[in-house]
Amino acid sequence: MLERLMPKSDEFFDDFDKQCAATVQGAKMLHELLSDYRDVPERVRALKDVEHQGDEVTHTAFNRLHKQFITPFDRAQIHTLLSRIDDVLDLTNAAASRLHYYEIQSSLPDATELSRLLVMSAQKVQEVVAALRLIKKPEQILAGCKEIKKLEAQADEVLRSGLGRLFKSGVDTLTIIKWKEIYDLIETATDKCQGVANVIEGVVLEHS
Repeated sequence: MLERLMPKSDEFFDDFDKQCAATVQGAKMLHELLSDYRDVPERVRALKDVEHQGDEVTHTAFNRLHKQFITPFDRAQIHTLLSRIDDVLDLTNAAASRLHYYEIQSSLPDATELSRLLVMSAQKVQEVVAALRLIKKPEQILAGCKEIKKLEAQADEVLRSGLGRLFKSGVDTLTIIKWKEIYDLIETATDKCQGVANVIEGVVLEHS
């Protein structure tokens, strides 16, 4: 039943794929920056370019949603899915931008670990979103959604323990404030990945 409801050539799936590709690229760029902390202004600008590309895809998809009569699944679900994927990349870019604007001089291990989990979450989102195009094994999609939620829970734990270490580190208060915001932005990006998983679960369970 669900497979018949999912047109193989629907343009919305192309939009989802493009969004996810940009999001994975942006998450990898943030992780690479935090893992090898140099050339910050240039690398932040490069990530911003990727975020602009993602915004253009989202804008095109929203316009299509308003104009196209037939959609592969519920319009509200499509809108929410597009928005959540866009949010992940926006938050990734925001975290990178803070590194530059706040003149952060060196990376921290907990920030690097949060960005690693974000990459894994974005890649899993890309996988389950792509699977919506050809829904033959909804169980695998739902299993992927569970993996995204596990990664989000891991990011929550890294955030809590990382903030604990940050507060006990003895660095000045302003530096703590800066890093807390960066940590929160990266972790919130993983929250948005979970939001994507929630939407996909709804689509699968509704139509399977």
